[in-house]
Amino acid sequence: MQAISDWSKNLRVEVRGDDVAQHAGCVLPRMLADGLGLTAGLSAAVSRPEVVHDRGAVLRDVAVSIADGGRDISDVVVLGEQPRLLGPVASIPTVWRSLNELDTADIAAITLVRNRVREKAWDAVVARHGRVPPAPTCYGDLGETIVIRIDASLIDSHSDKQKAAGTFKGGYGFHPLMAWCDNTGELLAIIARAGNAGSNTAADHIAIIDAAIAAIPAAWRKNLLVTIDGAGSSHAVVEHLATLNARAGWPVAYSVGFDLDERARVAIGQLPANAWEPALDPAGAARQDAQVAELTGLLRESAGGDRLAGWPADMRILVRREKIAEGTQLSLFEQHHGYRYQVIATGTRGGQVQRLEARHRVHARVEGFIRCGKDTGLGRWPSSSFAINTAWITAAAIAIDLLCWMRLLLLTGPLAKAEPATLRHRLLHTAARLISHSGYLILRVCRTWPWAQEFVDAFNRALAIP
Repeated sequence: MQAISDWSKNLRVEVRGDDVAQHAGCVLPRMLADGLGLTAGLSAAVSRPEVVHDRGAVLRDVAVSIADGGRDISDVVVLGEQPRLLGPVASIPTVWRSLNELDTADIAAITLVRNRVREKAWDAVVARHGRVPPAPTCYGDLGETIVIRIDASLIDSHSDKQKAAGTFKGGYGFHPLMAWCDNTGELLAIIARAGNAGSNTAADHIAIIDAAIAAIPAAWRKNLLVTIDGAGSSHAVVEHLATLNARAGWPVAYSVGFDLDERARVAIGQLPANAWEPALDPAGAARQDAQVAELTGLLRESAGGDRLAGWPADMRILVRREKIAEGTQLSLFEQHHGYRYQVIATGTRGGQVQRLEARHRVHARVEGFIRCGKDTGLGRWPSSSFAINTAWITAAAIAIDLLCWMRLLLLTGPLAKAEPATLRHRLLHTAARLISHSGYLILRVCRTWPWAQEFVDAFNRALAIP
């Protein structure tokens, strides 16, 4: 019987030559950045005429390194040690200096470049697919609506860094606020914040709403939806959204979590049994164990008077209830009634309550975006300097966009929906031989590699970007 370790008995290792490219798939996001004009735009935005290495190219390479799975600034060495394929790449000290040079004005300029390039990328997406991908719900997609999902997340820090602080969950680190495009998965905007930043700070939410809308190409800003969890239920945020929604021709619908406070509890207690409708399950069918209802009438016109005075006049309040699951943390009110309740506020007129509630419930998809974002540079802030960490997450945001554009513009089939870890394993970390022939440098991918053809097709699509 053959021993299971026989395969390695005749195996030897030697270090020799430069005819193999490691992580050859990194050429895909790098070519995409160049082809869409991102690299040139960054170079113009953060130009430093007195230095050797173009600062825009340095930032691009940091972003490509992060897209490739880099977790530290020094991981750009993976690109730098392949000059035959990628040309000159800045040294680690130069990368550190480049990130340290970026001030608030530079970050703002980089943001403008990203927004301009996004317009070209979305035009290319429409040219390839016929439209920007619609945001799905359990009852169908939202058509041409561009959905902005806003949420904050905690980033752990295991050492003392500038602005690292105790978080509301008892940890230690940072508390960035992010806005994601549900249609494409892009990180539209991010605000770097100290760990003790509030989860419902109105000024930060208003700032990121405006930044996220500015990041949407103008042609697609005519039908927007902003969703936020309970952190968005402050007067200032809702009033800001209502003001945006009132603009003629540029509506901004909203759906935000709302407090299960005394007025909501009283209204829920006054609802007749026939006011409750079945909630929708993930397939869009009626559920028997969850119901939804509207509280607006009771809160606006009940015997106790208008209990929503001071809130926008068109704001509606919806409530969902479902049977208590074992181990769920509940208020005394919920324990007494035997249901778990979730309240939301929306400015959308008309529409079935079931669908409006289901439209908000898929806000939970933002957790998947955040998880993938943390796997793409956001999960570890590598410097003790808050300024460098801010530059790092700016590069991470570019990396996230590049991976999204790869899926939308270069890939088909399962890879067009793959998460970052899968894209790395199957494409970015592909090894290839370097062959010089007729003036060309050829990447020769092993024919037995399962995703060899996908690599070739993606490369050719990147090459064809005008």
